[in-house]
Amino acid sequence: MSDLVIVESPAKAKTIQKYLGPGYEVIASMGHIRDLPKSKMGVDKEHDFAPQYTDMKGKEDVIKELKKRAKKCGRVYLATDPDREGEAISWHIAQMLKLDMNDNNRVAFNEITKTGVKNGMSDPHKIDIDLVNAQQARRILDRLVGYELSPFLWKKVKRGLSAGRVQSVAVRLVVDRENEIRAFVPREYWSIDAKFTAPSSRKVFEAALVAVDGEKLEIPNQAEADGLLARLEGAEYTVKSVKKRITKKQPAPPFITSTLQQEASRKLGFSAKRTMKAAQELYEGVDVQGVGAVGLITYMRTDSLRISDEAKAAAAEYIGTVYGKEYLPPSPRTYKSKNNAQDAHEAIRPSTPELTPERVKASLTSDQFKLYKLVWERFIASQMANALLDTVSADIEANGCTFRASGYSVKFDGFMALYVESSDDPDGGKKMLPELSENDKLKLKSIAGNQHFTQPPPRYTEASLIKALEENGIGRPSTYAPTITTITSRRYVEHEGKALKPTNLGEVITELMKDHFKNIVDAKFTADMENDLDEVEHGNKDWVSTLHEFYDDFSQTLKKAEEAMEGKRVKVPDEETDVVCENCGRKMVIKYSKYGKFLACPGFPDCRNTKKIVTETEGCCPRCGKKMLLKKSKKGRSFYGCEGYPACSFMTWNVPTGEKCPECGRSLFMKGGKSGRLVCEGEGCGYERELKK
Repeated sequence: MSDLVIVESPAKAKTIQKYLGPGYEVIASMGHIRDLPKSKMGVDKEHDFAPQYTDMKGKEDVIKELKKRAKKCGRVYLATDPDREGEAISWHIAQMLKLDMNDNNRVAFNEITKTGVKNGMSDPHKIDIDLVNAQQARRILDRLVGYELSPFLWKKVKRGLSAGRVQSVAVRLVVDRENEIRAFVPREYWSIDAKFTAPSSRKVFEAALVAVDGEKLEIPNQAEADGLLARLEGAEYTVKSVKKRITKKQPAPPFITSTLQQEASRKLGFSAKRTMKAAQELYEGVDVQGVGAVGLITYMRTDSLRISDEAKAAAAEYIGTVYGKEYLPPSPRTYKSKNNAQDAHEAIRPSTPELTPERVKASLTSDQFKLYKLVWERFIASQMANALLDTVSADIEANGCTFRASGYSVKFDGFMALYVESSDDPDGGKKMLPELSENDKLKLKSIAGNQHFTQPPPRYTEASLIKALEENGIGRPSTYAPTITTITSRRYVEHEGKALKPTNLGEVITELMKDHFKNIVDAKFTADMENDLDEVEHGNKDWVSTLHEFYDDFSQTLKKAEEAMEGKRVKVPDEETDVVCENCGRKMVIKYSKYGKFLACPGFPDCRNTKKIVTETEGCCPRCGKKMLLKKSKKGRSFYGCEGYPACSFMTWNVPTGEKCPECGRSLFMKGGKSGRLVCEGEGCGYERELKK
């Protein structure tokens, strides 16, 4: 009689079945099988928030199959993901199958490899009820907030809105940043920038004025800049001092969930949701040619920087073989996790470092390969030697004015031979300098005053918002991606390029929440709540009392808000455009449907005119010469089509440009992104060339 192993996904089941072999049956539960009901609260507030779980709709066949297999098998092992959510799924399955809760039937795999599966199966343990209670507390908290606060928003703003603990704080961060940008008053300042050549070289290098008569310099306006330029007219420029030093640069640590999402956003342009989808697939297992089904990375929901000794040894062997022993640090690197990090898992790393990205490329999808390459290179680089940079700083004197030039060169590339974190700036904006010596007389090539203005703080991107959530202790590794997905799908926040911008709806909701539910949108309160859930997970706090502490205050706040807003309703202002309604002359506004944005006349219901939002490009159709329009496929992917559709059906994935083909005069299209090629799609032409770097 075989033993039964229950996991969440079919891909994971397939990989684990390969390692366990005969004597085991591996089956997938397809995620959660039980949850709070969708049609009602499902939480008994009068009796210590007792949850009323029900079988999930659509899971009837899965539940039936699980029960059938469990009856026929010897022992049942619960092998769901090693986190709160996975523990709760195992707990629900155990209840549904009427398993003994004191039985050692729970196994966990940090990596889906032969070693990882063997180690997990050799250490079965009881279901961790503290982990389950932490998940229950979070789920019930979110249900209480969602089911009691959302109806309030329906009555006071409009139907269909939702509110949540973490999502409300995330939206507030975006709204507060937008208000900072609006309130920002640019301040003018000037710089004096010069270009020189040295006696020993014809190479032109730059230097900036930093001090006058020994005092640090600030130039507030053009008059002062002109005065300094007049002072320097006809001056002799002499090198006063040259400082040289060697600086060490350390590699970035291996990924945790938040840094993986940030770096994938910066380097690959991935959304947090897209990153986690590819990471889940890599963790659960991929059929690799010549290897078979194998999980390529360790568990991807983690905030620990711990690395196993075996993984360090494998990385060291690879580095020594491929790069040489000089690329190894004196001892294996260890990185310290944050104080509140959960150390149950390792950092995100390749489960088998010997499987290089090139070796597995043919077996992976494009997203899987890009993300695996990122994880693999970051991990290997994290175990490499420091880079050594030769830095040079030269002060140049002229009529009591001091200019400074800085430069660098790479003395030893170390980890930089493989990987540099995208937010790193290894040269600090510095350039290579010619050889300079004290008392050298320099030749001035040009000097000018340049006007600048201080800049407001930038809007959040997905990467910087995740970083802000993490730094403020808001949410945990499993919540970053769903939070951003929620606030964008609910249209509280929208993408403008890579930046996140609050919508009018998001701003109205945030102001309403700040007025009446300060705690819900307060970063510190939310972070403290997360810490309380961590304490429940560690067995240091009771989950029911934690819910009482939150809900007793929340229910009073809700009651006061309803009294204060009695008979009042908040209007969300429409976003006006410059497009004029041809029927009545009003300026059209942006509205939303399930298909996205569209233009509508604000005179509804008297005027029911609507239009599609059309985004024109610089290019023209190579068939008929009409404008090319940016469009969206049903899956949300951007493509470009002729405005003459359906009479002209030309479409392309390549980006139209304003540049003309030198052979036929039609618009050129950019293929393969900014590092690709310009191509002519005119029939019979075939012109193409590489983009200029």
